[in-house]
Amino acid sequence: MNQTTNRKTCYKCYRPQASCICDFIKKPINTNTKFVILMHPKEYRKTKNGTGHMTRNSLINSELYVGIDFSNHNRVNELINDTNYESYILYPGENSISLNNENIKSSKNLLLFIIDSTWPCSRKILRVSKNLQKIKRLSFTHKEISNFKIKTQPKNYCLSTIESTKIILQLLNEQKIEDIENESLSEFLNPFEQMVNYQLDFTSEEKKSIRYKENLST
Repeated sequence: MNQTTNRKTCYKCYRPQASCICDFIKKPINTNTKFVILMHPKEYRKTKNGTGHMTRNSLINSELYVGIDFSNHNRVNELINDTNYESYILYPGENSISLNNENIKSSKNLLLFIIDSTWPCSRKILRVSKNLQKIKRLSFTHKEISNFKIKTQPKNYCLSTIESTKIILQLLNEQKIEDIENESLSEFLNPFEQMVNYQLDFTSEEKKSIRYKENLST
């Protein structure tokens, strides 16, 4: 923990200590797949609702890096060039491989890059990061509705980073690439749900306080 001007911050989940959700990550999942989260700087500053750090803390075999242009990022390039991995990036498109319909067949371990950003910022990261453009793309379809009640999603099918990651884990389980216990998967979104509930309660209390002050002034 580190003392800021007015409050302490947890530098594991990057939320204020009063709303730290680290204790709700009961047992981080260890995966065969290596997950690398590429976070846009704007997401890094969203301490109230960002789920990139939450996803990173929930997966043992994962890394997180902040930036926009990863073309010359030493660690990212090291991972892409590692012959032990089969590299993919989660991004929809005409040439992306649908995890719902196509099995990933490789003798190597899977390395999956996930961009943690809004759609416009994600497009920019891919546009300027020449190394990421060369990676095969993965996507998935789903019928889930995001539980991100504190944030308006641009489309009904849009999910947060941690919600998307859970679906990926389920699909990789089906393909026998992962062997994750159902209990671990069912608890994967616990910190996310706690964060959303905390923020909704906080907003509700703020509204009550505003209405109370308005009534006093009338």
